[in-house]
Amino acid sequence: MMRQMNSEAGGMTNTCHLETPLTQDKVKDLRSGDIVYLSGTIYGARDAAHKRMLSELRQGKKLPLDISDITIFYVGPSPAPPGKSSGSLGPTTAVRMDRLTEPLMKLGLRAMIGKGKRSEALRQLCIKHKAVYLIAVGGIAAYLSSKVCAIETVAYGDLGPEAIHRIQIADFPLFVAYDIYGGDIYKRT
Repeated sequence: MMRQMNSEAGGMTNTCHLETPLTQDKVKDLRSGDIVYLSGTIYGARDAAHKRMLSELRQGKKLPLDISDITIFYVGPSPAPPGKSSGSLGPTTAVRMDRLTEPLMKLGLRAMIGKGKRSEALRQLCIKHKAVYLIAVGGIAAYLSSKVCAIETVAYGDLGPEAIHRIQIADFPLFVAYDIYGGDIYKRT
């Protein structure tokens, strides 16, 4: 990947196109502030799905999907209108997921997508577990839905929009908020 000078950000940034899965080898080149156009498979899961997964882990049950190297998008997608792949889908505020994240990181969760700043503890977990936190711009849910090729419920369907959804995306625009080196987009000058 080529780094480009971005004078507005005050330093070097990268714009890249990446395909999932986001392996440790792929995320090692990302830095906070980088722009990523992500394609491939991601999984939508919010609070209720996370709580159920953690409950199943505590009970020694197998999770409904392999967490290793996946990207979880904190989203509750709207129903698809006729002729569309997806309804509006925008990121939810991620900080409330912080206390639910480490058990999944221990299983290899490599990337999370949400909006807003997260706790210092979560930023440190990104370093420890070699994971990245990506942010999607809030308020553009209709536009983001145009980057969805397909969406389907894959687990916990009884939770409705809070179920786990497999989402196929193409050139989904994101920013790297926290990288694996401790970089923090919210502290850049």
